[in-house]
Amino acid sequence: MSDIMTIKAVVCPACGELGKAEIFTSVNVTKHPGLRDKVLGGGMFAWTCPSCGYNARLTYPILYNDMKNRFMVYFIPRVERFQLCDRELEEAYSSLRGISKRVVPNFNAFKEKIFIFESRLDDMAIELAKVAISQTVSKKLDGVKVEDGYLSLFDRESNTMGFTYFTGEERMPYVQTARLEIYGKSKEIVDQFAIKDKKLKGFIKIDREWAENILYRYKRARRIEKLNKLKE
Repeated sequence: MSDIMTIKAVVCPACGELGKAEIFTSVNVTKHPGLRDKVLGGGMFAWTCPSCGYNARLTYPILYNDMKNRFMVYFIPRVERFQLCDRELEEAYSSLRGISKRVVPNFNAFKEKIFIFESRLDDMAIELAKVAISQTVSKKLDGVKVEDGYLSLFDRESNTMGFTYFTGEERMPYVQTARLEIYGKSKEIVDQFAIKDKKLKGFIKIDREWAENILYRYKRARRIEKLNKLKE
């Protein structure tokens, strides 16, 4: 897959004048490594109005392909579907094997998925560990609501991983670290309860909602197991 660039008309939100922007709908960072930093740094989405100089950040769908690390991430703003139903796109990559394909709804999740796969990690296990640790954070903060969280550290040498969460109504950042054993345990749970999801061929959304469902199924299975032992 090669890079795909197109020219789009952009109306400046400051002065209302019409301008043009180079929009990359697909990038291959294996063929063009320099595009990686441009994507992650936000330069790919930066636009300056030629009339008044207003700086804006454009948001549009972009497919990120890393052939070296064998993953593809499709950033589609505010996408809600669990599985991307795009027959043309799926047919174009139906022959690929051993490629992790994900769809994400926002830029932070986009960057996180890239970091996870570049680190050769299982994003399903990461999402599960993230949810489990967020519950610990909520208890430490006297029940404060903990929603969004992103992997910000994974160090095998120090046996440490860390997540940055946004807490409360003001979305204050809170960093929580944990031992890598929780990642290992999360991977065991995923291997047992996400077998069908791992076999899906399309672009799928692996996020907090997905992880909460897996965690619920795991806890339910544990409860059933305990009840069966009591009956013996």
